[in-house]
Amino acid sequence: MSKISRDTYIDSIGAVLKGAKDKKRKFVETVELQVMLKNYDPSRDKRFSGSIRLPHIPKPRMKICILGDQAHIDEASSVGVDAKDVEFLKKLNKNKKEIKKLAAAYDQFLASPTVIKAIPKILGPGLNKAGKFPSLLTHEESLLEKVNEVKGTIKFQMKKVLTLGVAVGHVEMSEDQLVQNISMSVNFLVSLLKKNWQNVRSLNLKSTMGRPQRLY
Repeated sequence: MSKISRDTYIDSIGAVLKGAKDKKRKFVETVELQVMLKNYDPSRDKRFSGSIRLPHIPKPRMKICILGDQAHIDEASSVGVDAKDVEFLKKLNKNKKEIKKLAAAYDQFLASPTVIKAIPKILGPGLNKAGKFPSLLTHEESLLEKVNEVKGTIKFQMKKVLTLGVAVGHVEMSEDQLVQNISMSVNFLVSLLKKNWQNVRSLNLKSTMGRPQRLY
């Protein structure tokens, strides 16, 4: 059961969008949901983690690279998605600096079944250390649909602190699209918490360069 009315969402989102419009930046600002928790002890309580796909892609400019077999390389090329083949990976020769550079160039990786198995052997632990070990891309699914799924999925993960921030949209979305994304994100987050709303101290919305707007 949501404790936030549609009007409250619209007011907060409206303030975020107005701030972004009044002071237009040279890039598209991301809208972030900032969460402050309470009645949680990160050292004792079980840390939660969960992912949800939002109806509208929050970070359309997210950079994804396919580490693929020939069929996936061809498919990626036909839809304008960056891709690297096994030969490219082998040429990196387990050079830590080069692998770090590859990891830094993309937000996420997808890999064909045969390639994903070979990555530890070809690259060593570099991508894993960077927190960017690829997700599996099978031949049964559409490459473009999988890329959009990755771009549209957000993750809530509690670490050692009681605050977390997650990108839930951007300032070029309509008010209605942001309401859908943010309300779905909030309800999903609350469902992950041990005592649901009793664990939420505050929720704020903020564009990259804007001021936080209180939601709850």
